[in-house]
Amino acid sequence: MGASEPLSPLSRWYIYAIHGYFCEVMFTAAWDFTLKRDWKFHGVTSVWALFIYGTFMLVVEKLYLWLRTRHGTLVRCLIYTVLLYFWEFSTGFVLRQFNACPWDYSHFDYDIMGLVAPEYVVFWFLGTLILEKMVIWNILRLRFDEDGEPDCSGQTMMKRPD
Repeated sequence: MGASEPLSPLSRWYIYAIHGYFCEVMFTAAWDFTLKRDWKFHGVTSVWALFIYGTFMLVVEKLYLWLRTRHGTLVRCLIYTVLLYFWEFSTGFVLRQFNACPWDYSHFDYDIMGLVAPEYVVFWFLGTLILEKMVIWNILRLRFDEDGEPDCSGQTMMKRPD
């Protein structure tokens, strides 16, 4: 069997970006259904979410690798959640300068400048738990097979040794 190598940081960023984008669309659809019983399940997001989620999750991956032997899951997820609020506020603040911030939490009771909503802390915490235990853990296990060659049916075929 051929040698395999881990996914590059850019490949992992791409997967994280798509994952975050998808989760946001699904969350907003479910949230809208919960509040309005809208059976259309319209989920919304912004293209900015790709950069925001991809970059955040890649940073959390590095943090996970550093913290996993130092702290338990609860402490790590609390750290990720605090970082997430800082990242959401920062990216929202920068985007707002260009009238490009796609979210506005000003209708929440405890919002901070409409950029973050502490009311979401449980959702964000659970999201970071899922991120670490399912997404990051599995993405770090993915490998490219140097000897793999796709065939016409989309299946991966092994190259024959010379």
